[in-house]
Amino acid sequence: MWRGRKWPWWRVAALDDVTAFAVQELLAEGCAIAAAERTVREPGEPGVRLRLFFELHPDRDDGEP
Repeated sequence: MWRGRKWPWWRVAALDDVTAFAVQELLAEGCAIAAAERTVREPGEPGVRLRLFFELHPDRDDGEP
């Protein structure tokens, strides 16, 4: 349960889709993320961008907020 907190996000810049999704996989191993399904190319900018949303404060089992 998220308890109304906003999901923080990171923007990943990479040379290509393969590299961007590899970074996503590495981050997913260490924290809860909402995986992106596609990358974005900015006109006039090199490479691709990927926006990842992740949870910094997972629910705790000990009852603490």
